[in-house]
Amino acid sequence: MTRHKTCDGIVRRDCLKAGVLGAGALTLSSYLRLADAGEIGNAKADRAIFIELPGGPSHLDTFDLKPEAPDSIRSKFKAIETNVPGIRISEHLPNLAKCADKYAILRGVSHTLAAHELGREYVNTGSRPLPSLDYPAYGSAIAMQMPTDEDIPTNVAVPKVGQGPGFLGIRYAALETNSTPRYGQPYSVRGLSASGTITADEIRRRQGLLSKLDKRFASVESDRQLLDGLDRFGSQAYSMITSPRARTAFDISKEPASFAGQFGEDPFGLSCLLALRLVESGVRYVTVQLGGWDTHQDNFTKLSSELLPKLDIGLSALLNGLEQRGLLQSTAVLATGEFGRTPKINDRTADGGRDHYPRCMFMLMAGGGVRGGQVIGESDDTASAPRHEAITPDDVAASFYHNLGIDPAMEFHTETGRPITLVRDGKIIQSLFG
Repeated sequence: MTRHKTCDGIVRRDCLKAGVLGAGALTLSSYLRLADAGEIGNAKADRAIFIELPGGPSHLDTFDLKPEAPDSIRSKFKAIETNVPGIRISEHLPNLAKCADKYAILRGVSHTLAAHELGREYVNTGSRPLPSLDYPAYGSAIAMQMPTDEDIPTNVAVPKVGQGPGFLGIRYAALETNSTPRYGQPYSVRGLSASGTITADEIRRRQGLLSKLDKRFASVESDRQLLDGLDRFGSQAYSMITSPRARTAFDISKEPASFAGQFGEDPFGLSCLLALRLVESGVRYVTVQLGGWDTHQDNFTKLSSELLPKLDIGLSALLNGLEQRGLLQSTAVLATGEFGRTPKINDRTADGGRDHYPRCMFMLMAGGGVRGGQVIGESDDTASAPRHEAITPDDVAASFYHNLGIDPAMEFHTETGRPITLVRDGKIIQSLFG
């Protein structure tokens, strides 16, 4: 999958952050007390898939078209009916139109961060970024709350994450594949596949030697929290390499053609198929990225010829595939970019473009307790702002965690006693559920 650099020149943080707080600086006592008291909600879903659309997709050309708006604003695309009466989306999303009953569209989602990196951090965590505190990505919080068996990763990103583990520490960072599946080619994740002539016995012997070296150098290691996180990575990597379970989960070639065919041949669609296999095998959280949405120029050509067809095939196949496998009710799905695009079409190219616009955007949610086939929220006549009360990324985060049975107001404490909540603000969007 192509790595798309956005207009501010940032791809993402290139290094994993241990965060301003390591895992050892947290206490789970407050969470355990809540659990013992029965205050943690029953999970509607026990796994999740996050579809990140870096660059910021245009809401006006996808899920919030305004066909009655002036020429300078309205999309060049037609709005088509979906399988839910009254809900219309872009003509370039025909497959998603046929399964609109499986997801909820959030319109009029709004914030004020128009820079890619800040916007991505916001929608990846549900908390507005602070210079003094690095909040964890959804996958890291879920990895802490819902650990898996040692031989399967808890948190996987295909190919990268948009946000690290923040104050939870490196032990809850995602396993990044650093690549995407390619049609007709074997797919393996570096570090999970024992290739060549290396046997399991040789891997065990090498692991024993590494353990001895780790103990020798541990006495001079100053960052104990980082070392503990890396120790956990090493231990789990060893377990995954010597167990067939993880290798099988990543092997999309095992899918019958009758099922895999709906995902198409593009790396994004195949990544969605991989995500489905991973959550089916026990992975708790998978991030899948589809970049390239920073359409300051040639907005309509890029969307119609490349981006929307990829999204349409991959995301619709994921939702349909989860239902076909009996997994949709147990898998929370969230799809979003970091912001929307300007209502007014610029004239930088003959095809026109749209610029950064956080005041109004869309998000999609599905699975678990989410009731599909509905639109929540509304934008004004030109999709310039929410018509009524805005939905915030904080509200979406609170609802996403709620769908997984995780209390978004769960409180941690630093070693100095400073309280930190998982989501700083935000309220559960009750109309999503039921």
